[in-house]
Amino acid sequence: MSTVEAATDRADGRDRPQRLQALLDILGARGRLSVAEAASALQVSEATVRRDFTTLAEQQLAARTHGGVVATSVSYDLPVRYRDRGDNGVKERIAAIACELVELGDVVAFNGGTTTSATARRVAARVDLAQAVQRPAVTVVTNALNIATEMVLRRHVRTVILGGVALPQSYELTGPLATMVLNELWLDVLILGVDAFSPDGGTSCHDEGEAGIDATMVRRSRRVVVVAGSEKLGRHSFARICDVSAVDTLVTDDGADAKVVADLRAAGVNVLLA
Repeated sequence: MSTVEAATDRADGRDRPQRLQALLDILGARGRLSVAEAASALQVSEATVRRDFTTLAEQQLAARTHGGVVATSVSYDLPVRYRDRGDNGVKERIAAIACELVELGDVVAFNGGTTTSATARRVAARVDLAQAVQRPAVTVVTNALNIATEMVLRRHVRTVILGGVALPQSYELTGPLATMVLNELWLDVLILGVDAFSPDGGTSCHDEGEAGIDATMVRRSRRVVVVAGSEKLGRHSFARICDVSAVDTLVTDDGADAKVVADLRAAGVNVLLA
């Protein structure tokens, strides 16, 4: 790679979420896309395009071919997935660990959010589950429209979506309908995304409607796994979800404050660092 290309790739990386979405839009319209076509359309280097194509293929959003990609049957809008601040690497590291906490035959619940979406995608992509004789290999229960849209296309996953009123900022369904359905279900494991998690305040989020549904998910689950970046630890947010005693495992990144991690472990939480 030339010095010019390397510098271009570094600049390209700043807008990677938007670039990936643009690639999906073009691929959806054409059905097939070459490296050269994508590089020309987005005005980026071919090396950048190849890395982006690899990312799309790994997430089963496209299939690699010689010199390009073709659209797969998994095609949907992904604004939540790419609505972040360029920290996909941290989220993916967390998701890679959290997805392994799901077992064959589990009923696993996901609330909305970028890290829970990444974890759901990792669960669905696990080879051992996709190839399992048992059907469904897992049952996914979610109030997140984007997660349900993705999971329903996986033949080894049974998808249960809760009713309720959709929140445009998070694509989550809230309200009495969602609560009513949840109260009739038993969940093996909940993958819970939060806005804040502290030893003294437990888990919390910005929206009281989301907090209510999340709290019901916690009560209906045998195990609760919180997935949260280190920037969310030691903080409080507006609406309480559950006490720290309700959380079995926290999966976070290795930038977590050592004292907060120690306090959470002392409170009985199994903390896994990505």
